Amino acid sequence: MDGKYKRHFFVCTMQRPAGGKPSCAQRGSNDLYNALQESLGAHEDVWGEVSVTATGCLGPCFDGPTVVVYPEGCWYAGVKPEDADELVTRHMVGGEPVERLRYRWPED
Repeated sequence: MDGKYKRHFFVCTMQRPAGGKPSCAQRGSNDLYNALQESLGAHEDVWGEVSVTATGCLGPCFDGPTVVVYPEGCWYAGVKPEDADELVTRHMVGGEPVERLRYRWPED
């Protein structure tokens, strides 16, 4: 294991003041971050290949919590901690995006 991660979960953990624009932290993204870490821990086959990184705002604030999988560029929104096992098992281990959680950018 060389310690160079090949794939990443980027999880928005942005916290904004109450009463303004929504933020992912207000919608449970810190718990989601922890759940992804725990789920990865159960899959030794991807240790050293997949990381979970907390980020600032990723953009779709009204639809969060938001997760981006890199390098695929697959965006997920409305992700809950209970979705973590499915994301790890189906996407990171199985290579198949979880369609029900995929974020579709609005047409310009």
